[in-house]
This record gives sequence, C-alpha cells and structure tokens, in this order.
Amino acid sequence: MQTVLQTLKSAIAPVQIRTWDALPEFQQAQLNRSLIHADRVVWVSPSTIEELSEIVSCAHCNQWRILPCGHASKLHWGGTVDSITLVVSTEKLDRLIEHAQGDLTVTAEAGISFAELQATVGRAGQFCAIDPIFRDRATLGGVIATADTGSLRHRYNSIRDMLLGVTFVRYDGEIVKAGGRVVKNVAGYDLMKLLTGSYGTLGILAQATLRVYPIPPVSRSIILSGDPTALEQATQTLLSSALTPVSVDLLSNSITEALGFTSDLSLVVRFQSIAESVDQQIERLAEVGKTLGLTTFDPADSDLWQRFTDQINSSAQSDSIVCKIGVKPSEAVSVLTQISALLPTAEILIHAGSGIGRLSVKNVRSTQLLQARSLCEASGGYLSVLQASIEFKQQLEVWGYSGNALDLMKRIKAQFDPQTLFSPHRFVGGI
Repeated sequence: MQTVLQTLKSAIAPVQIRTWDALPEFQQAQLNRSLIHADRVVWVSPSTIEELSEIVSCAHCNQWRILPCGHASKLHWGGTVDSITLVVSTEKLDRLIEHAQGDLTVTAEAGISFAELQATVGRAGQFCAIDPIFRDRATLGGVIATADTGSLRHRYNSIRDMLLGVTFVRYDGEIVKAGGRVVKNVAGYDLMKLLTGSYGTLGILAQATLRVYPIPPVSRSIILSGDPTALEQATQTLLSSALTPVSVDLLSNSITEALGFTSDLSLVVRFQSIAESVDQQIERLAEVGKTLGLTTFDPADSDLWQRFTDQINSSAQSDSIVCKIGVKPSEAVSVLTQISALLPTAEILIHAGSGIGRLSVKNVRSTQLLQARSLCEASGGYLSVLQASIEFKQQLEVWGYSGNALDLMKRIKAQFDPQTLFSPHRFVGGI
C-alpha cells in the first residue's frame, strides 16, 4: 500500500487520497459489502476530470485495478470484486455544468447527487424523469452506471433513452466524449447505451447530459387490490387502454400491508397531468376495478409515494437480500403470486408495463432464491442478486444470465478495458 501511495503522490496532481482508517464508517461498511480484503484499498477523490484522467493513466501504467463509485450507495451491487488497488470516487466531481431550460436539458458532473440535480431543475419547474433508489445519496454517475430508473420508466422509458451525451475516462486515461447537449444530437448514441448499466466495467463516467421535463401540475394515485385473476385482468385492461399513467406497479401483499392499505396483492397507478385529465382517468380506472370486484383506494399522492419510497429504501438499506427481477409483462401477476407463495415475507415490486422489478427478502436460503429464479426464467425472465453478503453471493451465480450475448459482452469488455482494470468480475459472466 505504501508503494501505491508514494506512486500516486509523485505521479499525479494533489488529490484527496485516503486509506482505510481515514474513511467514514459508511464508506468502510460499503467496501466490506463489496470487496474481499476491503481494508487494503486506497480511496482517491479527484476534483476535476483532468485529475481523474491522471489517476486512471497512472493505474494503467502500474496495472492497478480500479473500482469506480460516486457516494458508494450502490457499490455493493453485483458480483464480488477482489484484487482492487484503487477505489476512485467521483464524489468531488459534483458541479452543475449547464441547465438549458429552453432546450429541456441539463448537464452535470457524474458525482452530483441526484437529489441536488432534481432540486436544481425543479426551481425552473422541470424534473429528471428518474426515480432511483437512495435518491438522497445516489449520484448521477451511479444512477446511470446501474441503470436504476424506477417506477417512472413506464411513461418516460429507461435512462439510456434520456441520456443525450456523456464524458468518460477510458482504461488508459484518455478522456472520451459522445453525444452532445441538445435533444436532436444523436452522435455516439450506441456508446451511451453501452455505458448505461455497465456497472463501471467499461470506463469511469465523468459528465452527462440528460433530457428534463416540465413538472406536471397535478399528480394522483389509485390502488386496486384483491383477487390475482381480477388484478391481472385490470392490469391488462389498463395497459391496452387509452389511459396515460406515468407509473403502473404491481406490489406484493407485504408491501401494501406495510403501507397500511391491504393484505392483498395490489396494483398502484399514478397519473400526472392537468386536474381534469387526472380526475377523469382515476374515475375510469376505478370503474374497471369496481366491475372486477377489486377494492379501490384513492390516497393523497404525496403521502403515498413518500411512504412507498421510504419503504423500498428501508429494505435496500437493511441487511436484506435485494434482487433485480424481470418477467414477461403478461405473466407479471402470476409470477408475483408464485414468488409470494414461495417467499411469504418478501417485498416484491414489478413495473407492469416492462416486467422489470425488485425483490427484497431477509432470512432466505440460496436454494429458495434459485427456486424464485426458476419461476422468473419460466416466464422468459431473470433474477439477479444485487445486494447480499459476500458469503451469500459465493453460494450462487449472482447474475444468473442464460442468454446468448455473453461472448459479445466479453469482446466489448476486451475492447474498452483490455487489461481488465475496471470493476473486475462485478458484471455478467465474471466480466
């Protein structure tokens, strides 16, 4: 470690360099959840993109392996990482570069907190249509790297659809730019898609430009609960109708019970628009629920979504095992019902329009989780373990990928990071 420190101090401009004992308790805890031999790493926090470039160039010359992060809120997601020399944090790359209100775009450095970015554009009556977990701690770069879109993806699609431009540092320290700052610019579009959801395995994000949207004047939600068959019919009716919800989420009974509504599976739908449109759409969906014999709740939206967010975050911040799941949207209710029967205490959320969701559970055996994975795979889907202890992750293949694109992903990794310096073994197939 002393050799690494001496090399860093002599090779690069002054940056914040910390060893284990100098790290805050939260960062130590996250490293322990992410790395084998976490206490051996050196944590560096560059303040400029040029400093970031120098650090990566130095690592390249010395064959040091790097684990990129922002505030470390999702550092423990994905596969277990070993043999890391540097943790490179973008926490000091936190500047707002430009908010082009008229063009509905915002450009910021990767280390800016999502909450700060949202507050900044919010003062202009706009918002980033992303609903990530840990929104108070999550950074823009971390949200992009993990593709953590949330419930709003139903109306606004995924992060890669909002991303207009990126600046990142590649394996040899070269600074690379793709895309631009205007909505019509599509240069580098495929490159931005590759970086989204890559978990820091292809480069270190330094800056990004996103679309933003006007804040809708009114937001209301409705909850339908009851018989799974009726709930499935209501969901399909909604998705095939002319109604325009911004989010459509299927929730296990454990979540809705924690929210204080019901002990049944539920469909939570949010509408945002002018008051007349929202009221009319709520009324129409309530009629669908009534016809199917479902129980309807019409809570205060701000209260519901704050409590909903707090519930999801509390599970992810605990020692629960958290998984990302995917199923065919048409089979979402069926799979939700089956997994709930297998894991009665699990909190499960599925975005009904895409079939993507999250499962959180405590006190589960790896064999039970593999059974849940089989249920997802039978629906043409998947189950990937995001958060668990290192010991638990070593009992199973974390990503559970069974597709045919692994060779292609490995070739992309070899092209972007030929020395395997970035986040080794964190991604699918040990990439």
